[in-house]
Amino acid sequence: MSNDRPRTEPIGLHVQRVAKLLNRAFEEELAAAGGSLPTWLILLSLKSGRPETQRELAKAVGIQGATMTHHLDALEPSGLVTRTRDPSNRRVQRVELTKEGDATFDRLRKVAVKFDQRLRAGLGEDELARLGDVLDQLAKNVSGS
Repeated sequence: MSNDRPRTEPIGLHVQRVAKLLNRAFEEELAAAGGSLPTWLILLSLKSGRPETQRELAKAVGIQGATMTHHLDALEPSGLVTRTRDPSNRRVQRVELTKEGDATFDRLRKVAVKFDQRLRAGLGEDELARLGDVLDQLAKNVSGS
């Protein structure tokens, strides 16, 4: 009877396991600074200045519309964002950072930079470039492009 089990962990499982570990660790760092991953992604996207409407923001962050509404419902009373109706189309809501949102962005950015430095520890520029290439190739392999 042959043993058909792979000798090493399947690459998809390995990547998924590491991604979950990194995600959990990053979420813990953000939480310790009074944030969350959705808050960070929303503030980061707004800070970039690209998404102006709630719909554009949801698309940029990769969060469904109803879930984005839920997050903004929490961020607005906290004073991090404001939402206003577009005068030319009352169904469209514009989302903007407040001064407090900008300060929170700066605080969470420091956490993100420190976390990125932690991830890069012990890796040279060549290794980081190769890692980026490998991850890009994995994405390409499953996207069919």
